[in-house]
Amino acid sequence: MKKQKCPECGSKELIYDEVRGETICKRCGLVIEEQPIERGRDWREFEDGKRRGRGGAPLSLQKFDLGLSTSVGKNIDVYKLSTERKVRKFFRLKKWQERIGTSIERNLRLAMGELTRIAGYLNLPNPIKEEAARIYNLVLEKGLIRGRNMESVVAGCIYAACRNFKIPRTLDEIAEVTNVDRKEIGRTYRFIIRRLSIKIRPTSPSDYITRFASMLKLSPKIQKDAIKILKKAEGGELTSGRGPAGIAAAALYIAALLNDERRTQREVADIAGVTEVTIRNRYKELLEKLRMEEKIKIKEKEKELKKRSKRS
Repeated sequence: MKKQKCPECGSKELIYDEVRGETICKRCGLVIEEQPIERGRDWREFEDGKRRGRGGAPLSLQKFDLGLSTSVGKNIDVYKLSTERKVRKFFRLKKWQERIGTSIERNLRLAMGELTRIAGYLNLPNPIKEEAARIYNLVLEKGLIRGRNMESVVAGCIYAACRNFKIPRTLDEIAEVTNVDRKEIGRTYRFIIRRLSIKIRPTSPSDYITRFASMLKLSPKIQKDAIKILKKAEGGELTSGRGPAGIAAAALYIAALLNDERRTQREVADIAGVTEVTIRNRYKELLEKLRMEEKIKIKEKEKELKKRSKRS
């Protein structure tokens, strides 16, 4: 010990705590010295030699067993076996391991596989998948999945996770990668958030701007102008009671016209997942809330475009 005496009471009865790495005075309890605790990863040697590793993979709700259980193996391991007798034994062990599991484990195994598949098609990040898996586990624990299609419940959980993290994904996009109808996914989603008391704020049209602009290959300036247009629309209460994707697409269409990066209404409608009629109606409504100078500019752009189309 560096210090043989307590600076507070002058006692020489000092104790060293090996677990915490502290030197403590036995009389007054003053911590005289403390060693910094290493909070890094816990690396250990599990084999002979200098090779070190960790205790295992991190826990994940995307796995039915949180990644804790040990499986017999994968089908690719069969090719490493030598005799046919060992191959039969391998498949028999694997089959019995699946049979002895509970119904909840079997349901989670199928549901998490479906969740991973849908999230992969939608290019969702890992936090969204973890949140969707957490919601599905809550639904399963409360017995809310009885009488419902598992795929529709998984799709509803993914949609709820996207809404919770403000990552715009429409019901049509989720319905395209599943065998469930759009209305069924929306009905299951509303049932889940009502029974689990999940509070989700309404989606803002501004959340769709970045994604739609990226898919249409529009410049950052157009994104800024589209957000300004949406702010004016929110001030005029044009966004209430209307689909956020349609309003966001119409704002991008107007901003592209003002900046000479024209996109057709069909192109914008296909990206947003709405009809051309919706884009046209929202376009007219937004024009009414814009300033007169911007209206004149847009009309001039439209006239020039009509002249070019007639010449061509």
